[in-house]
Amino acid sequence: MSSTIQISIAKPEDALELLHIYTYYILHTAITCECHLPSVEDFYTRIQQTLVAYPYLIIKQKDEILGFAYTSPFNKREACQWAVETSIYLKPNLQQRGLGTLLYEKIEQISRAQNITYLNACLTYTDQEDKRLPKTSYYFHLHRGFKQVAHFHDHAYKFHDWYDIIWMEKMIATPTTPPTPFIPFNKLDPTVIDAILMSK
Repeated sequence: MSSTIQISIAKPEDALELLHIYTYYILHTAITCECHLPSVEDFYTRIQQTLVAYPYLIIKQKDEILGFAYTSPFNKREACQWAVETSIYLKPNLQQRGLGTLLYEKIEQISRAQNITYLNACLTYTDQEDKRLPKTSYYFHLHRGFKQVAHFHDHAYKFHDWYDIIWMEKMIATPTTPPTPFIPFNKLDPTVIDAILMSK
């Protein structure tokens, strides 16, 4: 990792800057199925609520936030607590430079520390990519070891067009019986989190 690149835990106060990054994806792409801009207050709350149980990370160069990634419940039912959904967004001009890989490496390490067994990614998809939906995210997840496990046709309507939805998964730990208890992010040893974020 470049000495000028740092990964740290997001703060709710980062909401305005993170929303600025996310706004591009809402208004100009089908990468997110969200169609209307949330308020800064809503985004503040999203970050705050996520950090109770899951990591929410930012990647910075000097004082500029370049992107963010977080996990959330794959399914909110108790029996599914060992699987999470991943999300990642970078400034659009900074893709394919290794920043997403750096973020996902930290997300995976923290998820293992939480005793998560599976990471899952929900992606909009089209066989013939267009300007609103390139296959960048699909190939990124393939490169990170995710495998496609589900394909739903014409499930997302945005910009007067239909898009498919696919799910991809990655096993990061072998499930045990009984499972090792899930550790919420706010219950993890801070020294463990710091060691992960500072490691190369």
